[in-house]
Amino acid sequence: MRTPAPLLRVRDLSLTHAGAAHPSPSDISFDVRRGEVVIVLGPSGSGKSTLTLALNGLIPQSVPAEITGTVEVGGRPTSSTPVAELSTDVAMVFQDPDAQLVTGTLLDEVAFALENLLLPVPEVLSRAEDALRRVGLWERRGWNPDRLSGGGRQRLAIACALAMGSALIVLDEPTANLDPQGIDDVYDALGDLVATGDRAVVLVEHNLDAAMRFATRVLVLDRAGALVFDGPVEEVLRQHTEELVAMGVWLPAATLAGRMLRERGVLDVGAPLPLTPEELAAAVPVSSVGEGRGADGVEGVLAVGSRVSTRSARSTSDGGVSTRSARSTSERGEARSASEGEEAGSTNEGGDADSIIRARGLTVRRGAAEILHGVDLDIPTGSLTAIVGANGAGKTTLIQSLAGVVPPPRRQVDVDELDPATASPRDLAARIGFVFQNPEHQFIAHTVFDELAHGLRLRRAPDAEISARVGAMLERFGLEHKADVHPFLLSGGEKRRLSVGTALISRPRVLALDEPTFGQDRARAAELLGLLADLRDAGTTIVIVTHDLQLVADHATHTVILADGRVHAAGRTADLFATDGLFENAGLRLPALQRALPADLRRLVTEGAR
Repeated sequence: MRTPAPLLRVRDLSLTHAGAAHPSPSDISFDVRRGEVVIVLGPSGSGKSTLTLALNGLIPQSVPAEITGTVEVGGRPTSSTPVAELSTDVAMVFQDPDAQLVTGTLLDEVAFALENLLLPVPEVLSRAEDALRRVGLWERRGWNPDRLSGGGRQRLAIACALAMGSALIVLDEPTANLDPQGIDDVYDALGDLVATGDRAVVLVEHNLDAAMRFATRVLVLDRAGALVFDGPVEEVLRQHTEELVAMGVWLPAATLAGRMLRERGVLDVGAPLPLTPEELAAAVPVSSVGEGRGADGVEGVLAVGSRVSTRSARSTSDGGVSTRSARSTSERGEARSASEGEEAGSTNEGGDADSIIRARGLTVRRGAAEILHGVDLDIPTGSLTAIVGANGAGKTTLIQSLAGVVPPPRRQVDVDELDPATASPRDLAARIGFVFQNPEHQFIAHTVFDELAHGLRLRRAPDAEISARVGAMLERFGLEHKADVHPFLLSGGEKRRLSVGTALISRPRVLALDEPTFGQDRARAAELLGLLADLRDAGTTIVIVTHDLQLVADHATHTVILADGRVHAAGRTADLFATDGLFENAGLRLPALQRALPADLRRLVTEGAR
């Protein structure tokens, strides 16, 4: 029997953006057949997102780039077939959902492309309803997309792709802004689609823990954009672990933890590295849990792993994040849920004494909807505080209100003795730097250098100082070779690094970041987290919004859990994770390592992550 023709055929493809010196990706070839789910991995800047734009013709038809080689979908060349025609074969979900949402309601958004195909009205409505139900948005079908959280808008964009019924679905970081339930909804929906065997998925994804049960194959691009590995997921990840780590590629959390535990003598060197939490739990010897095994065993390892650095020791001595609805209440600072009914006006140890950010009765509305409901909160000076919660809990609204990006009501927020509601932008920027969830929202200059220099020029800094500080920031974030490139032409990871750099360059006392590791490869994310730790050691207070609870467990000194616009719980991170059911009751799921490993081994992995 003849083998069916591939659905997607890529041959000798090189793509060079306008102004770029080198192609990325570079000279790659591969096929994708129906029924396959292909993950594209690679370090930031390797060309992953650029590749996805070539699969539906946006490159070169809409985005200027030099292209050599060919891309064909269903036998049609994407470089010359109109994008509108290709949309029936290729559905695309962008890294930034706002780039593809255009209508006034969720239902209209999903129906928009179907109506343009002149499908019968009953079919349009049936497809739209099915897609919205798959991603958990049907009950909000009459909402304006602007009312959704970032994660909600991402699910809407995915629903639009699902409704098209295209044979090839291409997704660029589809779950980066989603809570665990949203991630499950997305992968369940995609799994149902490919189970029939007549569709294929190409996926750029950093969250391999979620994708492992779904993917069949992996493509790995190196930093130069060359295709270095192509094969079944388990084969590539297990056989090339060290090369992938050296490249800075994300790996499943269980694999990284297993690798660390192997180095410390807990796991057998000859055993295959685990790829899932279940495999990791099964690989841990029973004798290593809660039992000492002498100098060469777990007890000796724990003694090394438990040495408390200055940075981690500070997490036990800082004043806790305090709220009037949840706080640390015992001598060891055990966190309690807001539902336990804390007495109004109470604060935890040191909360008011040394808090650089305070909120009292913070109530924020968007239109007629109230997003935050009377939030009382203290952020300790010198802490790294994470704000977490399910999609729609109010995380972005809270951090934007604390930073004055969205001016809060007067006298409800204090940042280093400044009211963001009445402060001038210059005075506020001197106190707190802000990094948006979508980096493009803060770019205003025509080159990377000028973007970094803008704030310094507003302060009339000398040219020599500007050159020195911008040069140092370019080097710190690996952007030296992009100094003269327009910010919008950077990769997603490079845009994120630039946005952090623009907030840092004025050296504010507080740095607030919304999803700081979104779009970053593992190496760059580690560098960024190391930078944040160094800034904290130097006295900067860090506040982040993140969906990555493993990041929170490893790096945050304090955590605020939001639920439905209220503080569900707050306190020292270690105490929150030690409280049964606290995260789950807020609609969150503990990280894979928290579920798979006993406490002593989690401590090993956490210390190693630092």
